[in-house]
Amino acid sequence: MLVVFGFFLGIAGTIFAVGIPFANNWYEPARRGFATGVFGMGMVGTALSAFFTPRLVNSFGLLTTHILIALALAATAALCIAVMRDSPAFTANTDPVAPKLKAAARLGVTWEMSLLYAIVFGGFVAFSNYLPTYIKTIYGFSPVDAGARTAGFALAAVLARPVGGALSDRIPPKYVVLTSFAGTAVTAFVAVFQPPPDVWSAATFIALAVFLGIGTGGVFAWVARRSPAQSVGSVTGIVAAAGGLGGYFPPLVMGATYNADQNHYTVGLLLLVATAVIAFVYVAVKLHAHEPRQKAPT
Repeated sequence: MLVVFGFFLGIAGTIFAVGIPFANNWYEPARRGFATGVFGMGMVGTALSAFFTPRLVNSFGLLTTHILIALALAATAALCIAVMRDSPAFTANTDPVAPKLKAAARLGVTWEMSLLYAIVFGGFVAFSNYLPTYIKTIYGFSPVDAGARTAGFALAAVLARPVGGALSDRIPPKYVVLTSFAGTAVTAFVAVFQPPPDVWSAATFIALAVFLGIGTGGVFAWVARRSPAQSVGSVTGIVAAAGGLGGYFPPLVMGATYNADQNHYTVGLLLLVATAVIAFVYVAVKLHAHEPRQKAPT
């Protein structure tokens, strides 16, 4: 049942593939980084869920909470139908879906950006899901208190995302992404030492959230800049899927490497540090700050 429902939630999750070209069509190139960053602030739903879901379950029970969430989703869909309009610059692409995805898969930018987004957005998703468990285990907070602190983490990442997009309008996205990976490596390494609650632990994880959020905004601004205009939707769909997949593995790793005897997640956090460092080196050496938009395969 979870797999079936996850499939339908995944369909809704492709809003990233819809929203990036939608926003691109409404704005000139110099403002698209900020525009896609604001669009990406929809990640705030993770913060809202972390904050409200435990409280709703405690107050109304699991079934009623699911019904309330379903009603909120239906209301959002109705609002979109009522008020959203395509840009006058939008031109429908009626080509079959499979060839478009195949063409996007043949672009180097697709896999380069997928790798980067799997780390930054995957890290955000992973911590947003696993941080309540981490906080309860390491610091002994209740589920409600852990949810509130996780909401702060998610909100910080959400607010940082348009900052990353706006910075990418002013400087090459490469440097925004490099800053994200460097900051992620440093803050994850600090987390290894289990800074005491609440000030130092909060500062550590909020800083981590900010660096991950800046990275998500920078990567998607980079995608929009480098992808062929007619392939932006297909490329962003693959990149967004890579981000979701990137969030799948870290909670498994954190759980598998948890040291119950000494109550720490050192191995899992050091693996995040290593991943961020490797990604930093890859971006610094392999990718160029100024790259022309790639041409669609023929």
